[in-house]
Amino acid sequence: MSAARTPRGIALVGVTATGKTALAEAVADQLGAEIVCCDSRQVFRELDIGTGKPSREARAARPHHLFDALSIGQHATAGWFGRAVAEASDRIRGRERIPMLVGGSGLYLRAVVTGLGGEPPQDAEVRARIRQAMEREGPEPLHQRLAMLDPAGAAGLAPRDRQRIARALEVVESSGHPLSWWHRQAPPRAREESWAIFELVEAPARLREHIARRTSWMFEHGLIEETEALRRAGKAEVLRALKAIGYDEALALLEGALTRPAAEERVNLRTTQLAKRQRTWFRHQVDAVRLDAPVEPDALRARIRAALEA
Repeated sequence: MSAARTPRGIALVGVTATGKTALAEAVADQLGAEIVCCDSRQVFRELDIGTGKPSREARAARPHHLFDALSIGQHATAGWFGRAVAEASDRIRGRERIPMLVGGSGLYLRAVVTGLGGEPPQDAEVRARIRQAMEREGPEPLHQRLAMLDPAGAAGLAPRDRQRIARALEVVESSGHPLSWWHRQAPPRAREESWAIFELVEAPARLREHIARRTSWMFEHGLIEETEALRRAGKAEVLRALKAIGYDEALALLEGALTRPAAEERVNLRTTQLAKRQRTWFRHQVDAVRLDAPVEPDALRARIRAALEA
């Protein structure tokens, strides 16, 4: 690929625990690529162990972008992410290198590749009222309210998903339109670059094995200590509001509500459920080259080079 040619972007995506992070680290340098986070939890600088973020050593060895862009408590949206990736990609291309998105957040990927139909509104007053109701009533009654206002949106959310239920209610109550309506609007004119998208696909039975091994590794290698440090810093409730898999269970373990085996079992279950939702999304929403995991780095490099030179 000549230096004069404007490179396209690369996206390595797939459900959680398919090995995207390690594979991206193995191929980035040889492709002249810089890794850009495409994960809705890895953008928070306080969350390392429980999010599967690249290690600090890996991030120090080569450029990485957006992995520590926000602090927990700041509001991350797909619209913000799309703009942040556009800015990072411009800087990467300015160095004659290639942006490489890595992660499993489908809506974030869509914000970059095709754009969103319009940024749903944010109304601080409505948000505060909904949060108060959430604390007072719990998530299930608010999920029922959302089901009356936005049946399709509610059907796609777990009844205890506090953060997404609150956001969906905020949008529909402040704008009169559900999130699905906003997502259907004509996207803004696409930027000039295009993206070569590769999805790692793992058989469900093998994926469950990977999930169990990763969960055990996280609990053995600092998840509890990381969570306790956030508690001591007064950030327990902010962390709880994220409903982040692993951190919820670590908090419950620290508070005596779960034993270690029960905490790991719950993490495995929630991660498997997340993977199922991600798999469905990628199957129906993304035009990708699908690669059966495990994939050797040399094989992925060859596929990416072929796509970039097509």
